[in-house]
Amino acid sequence: MVGSVALAFVLLTSPAAPQAAKTRPGPGTTQLGTNLNGLVDWNSELPFVDVFRTARTWISQKDGQPWGQGGTLAQDADGWVTSLQPGQYAETPMCTIDGGHYPAGNYTLLYDGDGDFEFWGSAHAVSSAPGRMVANVIPSQGTIWLRLRRVNPADSPRNIRLIMPGFEATYQAQPYHPNFINRWKGFSVIRFMDWMDTNGNLTVSWSDRAKPSDATTTLRGASIELMCDLANRTGAEPWFCIPAHADDTYVREFAKLVKAKLDFRLKPYVEYSNEVWNGQFEQNSYAASMGQAQGLDNTPWGNAWRYTGRRSKQIFAIWKDVFGTRPMVRVVGTQAANSFVTEQILMQDEVWKTTDAVAIAPYFGPAFFPDPTNPINSTAVSKWSVTQLLDYVQANTLPEAIGWMKAQKAVANRYKLALVAYEGGQHLVGAGGGENNDALTTLLQNANASPRMGQVYDQYLAAWKANGGGTFCHFSSTGAWSKWGSWGTNQWYDDTVTSSPKLAALYRWRAALMAR
Repeated sequence: MVGSVALAFVLLTSPAAPQAAKTRPGPGTTQLGTNLNGLVDWNSELPFVDVFRTARTWISQKDGQPWGQGGTLAQDADGWVTSLQPGQYAETPMCTIDGGHYPAGNYTLLYDGDGDFEFWGSAHAVSSAPGRMVANVIPSQGTIWLRLRRVNPADSPRNIRLIMPGFEATYQAQPYHPNFINRWKGFSVIRFMDWMDTNGNLTVSWSDRAKPSDATTTLRGASIELMCDLANRTGAEPWFCIPAHADDTYVREFAKLVKAKLDFRLKPYVEYSNEVWNGQFEQNSYAASMGQAQGLDNTPWGNAWRYTGRRSKQIFAIWKDVFGTRPMVRVVGTQAANSFVTEQILMQDEVWKTTDAVAIAPYFGPAFFPDPTNPINSTAVSKWSVTQLLDYVQANTLPEAIGWMKAQKAVANRYKLALVAYEGGQHLVGAGGGENNDALTTLLQNANASPRMGQVYDQYLAAWKANGGGTFCHFSSTGAWSKWGSWGTNQWYDDTVTSSPKLAALYRWRAALMAR
């Protein structure tokens, strides 16, 4: 069942009323975008004032049984619990964010239907009535946990919301946290790769798509309606990553819904999956198997490249059929460090003829491995200072990334295509065991927090523009740093520009681009 809030949200996603006409730049014009951090319960960006939107899917528990061993939960297609067995209960965490970086105060739980809830962890109930509870939240005490103890099968609880302090009266009309909107408003493009759970996404049929009525966005990722609504509110053009396994009906219905919901002044960017060339992702093995079945090449990697070109061309044709003369940006993603791969993809079925842009991820790194034969290994580098590390970056890996830009721009020019960046930024991370070196992790995080990192970004972004780069989508938006990388432009929802050198550099570059 679609709850009243979900229905209201659908209405909010209608295209904005026409305003003064303004020509939007094409992908070949240098402009700034961002990738958004994934929708998970540990998302430190806090995009929504309703934190239940990023609650983990329900965990089944049973009195007297080990954690998570409650048996199969009865749930409807949207993920709402429809009944409980004797002794069984369901629970979910929200705001599992290190250091308690989320708002304190009284949160309001709202729901339709009939059931009994209780809070634990950092949340403590202070009042309760049918359909509404209030809980005082103390972030320093850890995570917000919500338990569902009783369900009336004839009127099961649904449309559950947990509203941050101060937003109960406005959350329906303004579902996004003001910090989130204000931080990214003014960026030209928003790439939704992680919001769509693109990597490893096995969705085939339109009936299995993410919907506004889903209990939580962690069930299947963000709905198309949600992504279009955010694009409409911020004025950023949305970059969609079509799931690797999606069938033609899914692609067509996706395009039709975007056409109906997206402000007509905004051009959607359309890409087949994400990094299909990259062997660490499931979509690479899928494309390789499809390419082999179609006899495209005699190697797994060649089959993946060529199938990327073929499937991209098919997807672009479907979108073109739906959109007609309405503008869009058809994107072919490729490996930044290997322009040979780019040509192999573009030549397949002459997909370049129906493509608008080649997309790369010209990161400057490197990743540090515990390889004793490499003098720049994780153990050796962990003993460096921030100055030594950034000296190395500026002397070695930054020029390497700029070289990739130049080589890929030459390929794009040959095919008369724009060069864009689907991702980019720093790539300083431990890998292959190097991530377990705590001293290295501390060094890399200190480098990301250093004002000098902002200066490296200034040099990097200037090189992107000087070498003919168009749309540049930084990776990533707000996200906590860990041993797995310092990808977030800033770490916490309430960080300021002055405390975030990378964000400050992006803002400086954006201001310079807008002043041209």
